[in-house]
Parts: sequence; structure tokens; C-alpha cells
Amino acid sequence: MAEHEFRLTADWNGGRNAEGRISAGNLDTVISIPKEMGGPGVGTNPDEMLIGAAATCYIITLAAMLERRRIPVEKLSLESIGVVSENKGRLKFESITHKPHLTLGAGVTVEQVEEAEALTETAERSCMISNALRGNVDLSVTARVDRLE
Repeated sequence: MAEHEFRLTADWNGGRNAEGRISAGNLDTVISIPKEMGGPGVGTNPDEMLIGAAATCYIITLAAMLERRRIPVEKLSLESIGVVSENKGRLKFESITHKPHLTLGAGVTVEQVEEAEALTETAERSCMISNALRGNVDLSVTARVDRLE
């Protein structure tokens, strides 16, 4: 069994409404509490990073699955929406909905379109980050698959 280790370093300057910096591999950014939650809104924040991790894992997984099945993709884009609730001062990351939009190449078969649609769901269930979140965060996919004529 192979293991992969990822490291992150963080520095924080001050109290709740201060800012800090994180660094991990190619990620190097300022962090703070988002304005929506009463913070300064400088740089990124844990909510954006969580949805970013989920979205990048999902789109990479989907792209790899489509490639393995040799389904010709002209364009693959994604919008992901995360919902955080607040109840009596406690915050909870409720859900993430991935909304992939695939444009398949001209000449794809009806079967390939159907397979691509099925893979949008399979990718969510196969993504390592989704599997880490499952049971704590509701995960869903609403896909749009078009084909060039």
C-alpha cells in the first residue's frame, strides 16, 4: 500500500478578525474569516478551501473517467455550490452541489451521452474528497450533458 503525505504550514497574526497565511505545495495564500461571517474577508477561507477541494477532486475524477472510456469531450466546466448554516452561533457545512456541464464531441453516440451522464454521478462517489466528507455533508450532482451537432 502506497501512502502520500501532504504538508501545510500556517501562520496567524492576532485574534479572530486578523489574517494569516497558509502554504502547501503550490498553494500559498492569505487566509481570514469571510465577510459573510463577520470577518475581514481577506484572502481565502476554510469554506472556499473545502468547496475548492471537493470541486477540484470531482472535476479531475470525472475527466479521468471520461478519458478512460474514450468519450470525446470538447468542453468540461463546473460550478459547485456550498451551503453553510448557522444555528445558535454554531456553523455547519450542510451541502455541496456539483453542477458539471459537459459538451461532447460531434459524432458521439447516444450510448456515449448516456454513459457520460452516468459518469457525472459515479465521479462524485469515486472522488477521495467526497468520500472523506460523506456522512457529514450532503453531496449531490446536477449535470448538463450536450453534444456538438
